[in-house]
Amino acid sequence: MEARTLTITVQQPDWQAALRSAGKAAQSETYQGETLNFESADVFLGRLAALRWSLLRQIMRLGDVSIRELARQIGRDVRRIHDDVVVLTELGLIERTASGGVLCPFVDIHVDLHFRKAG
Repeated sequence: MEARTLTITVQQPDWQAALRSAGKAAQSETYQGETLNFESADVFLGRLAALRWSLLRQIMRLGDVSIRELARQIGRDVRRIHDDVVVLTELGLIERTASGGVLCPFVDIHVDLHFRKAG
């Protein structure tokens, strides 16, 4: 299995461009990586706050790990870790494992975030 990569983008939704891009990626014979787009920086920062980034880094470091072990490693409440795991799973940044733990399937995550002056 090829190493999975993820690019996180922040840009206004353009369903036509997204459809064209997905079509090109599907026609490629090589793996093109995956993309997760947020429609604004506010939405991105609201869903992926600092504690969730820290949690994601720990999961990437540890591999298949239980929620209890994550809580112990980070020194946070199990319930709060569980809540963050739910959000990270919904976004596709982590996956549940057969053993009941979680893991990050990506070897590389790149964030592409631009701020421009309006006008």
